[in-house]
Amino acid sequence: MAAPLSIKLASPRGFCAGVVRAIRIVERALEIHGAPVYVRHEIVHNAHVVNRLRAMGAIFVEELDEVPPGAVTVFSAHGVPQTVEQEAEQRGLPVYDATCPLVTKVHLHGGRFAREGREVVLIGHAGHPEVVGTLGQIPAPVHLVATPEDVAALPLDTDSSIAYVTQTTLSVDDTRGVIAALHDRFDDVAGPDVSDICYATQNRQNAVRALVEECDALIVVGAANSSNSNRLRDVALSLGKPAWLVGDAGDLDPQWLDGVERLGVTAGASAPEELVEDVIAAIALSRKITVSELDGIRENVSFSLPAALRRAGEAARARA
Repeated sequence: MAAPLSIKLASPRGFCAGVVRAIRIVERALEIHGAPVYVRHEIVHNAHVVNRLRAMGAIFVEELDEVPPGAVTVFSAHGVPQTVEQEAEQRGLPVYDATCPLVTKVHLHGGRFAREGREVVLIGHAGHPEVVGTLGQIPAPVHLVATPEDVAALPLDTDSSIAYVTQTTLSVDDTRGVIAALHDRFDDVAGPDVSDICYATQNRQNAVRALVEECDALIVVGAANSSNSNRLRDVALSLGKPAWLVGDAGDLDPQWLDGVERLGVTAGASAPEELVEDVIAAIALSRKITVSELDGIRENVSFSLPAALRRAGEAARARA
């Protein structure tokens, strides 16, 4: 057996309040209405979460035309464009909206800036469901940028009144760079600095920064299509430490740990803790390990379920 390995766990890691709320919305809808419940897009970006809910009776679709008439429907945590909301209303679908409240806050900021007559810039990654939803929630043309080079290419005069909002799951450092580029190019820029990047994203990135100070390499547990999980790996790489993203223990490559004596482990905001435990157990098959957790922020944030879901639950209890 190889040399002993010290594993240090980031704190916080894994599920955030928005993810917990979204998953609970699907679970509660199934409890109240029974299967099936239709979910537009993956409720959160994690195949293990999706497969568990699918086994309970959730059916995941990409477009509303896949939902039968009258079927209970849930919008994912990433949010949807207004056109999707309107289509659901026109079809009379009973909808529970699992959009993360912090994503909704971005929508509200963007709408306010548009009503003020500003050119709205969204910092985010093209095609990501949250970005698609935000673009479709702001009632004005929106300029999408991801890099300072994108800012330089914007077809706007330097005296234009600009306002920006951000995808919630980006790297704080990358977003600061784009915000700085906006301020460098335009005279009148409004925006919330990095406060649109959610507390969970910031906390998990800060935890990685602390973790890499004490580790030789980092493993991030999270899905390949999870933006916040990818950004955690990027943070470690930017600080000069090897880092790998794994969906579960099956993705581990033992060669990664050759010569590693101190390994950091964290998880994206949509990754269940049991996946972290499985990764540690897999490593323990070939290495003698010790496991400890770094001190970090203890999150006590929680979001209430949608009022419509609470009312449906009360009605179900009254009928029982």
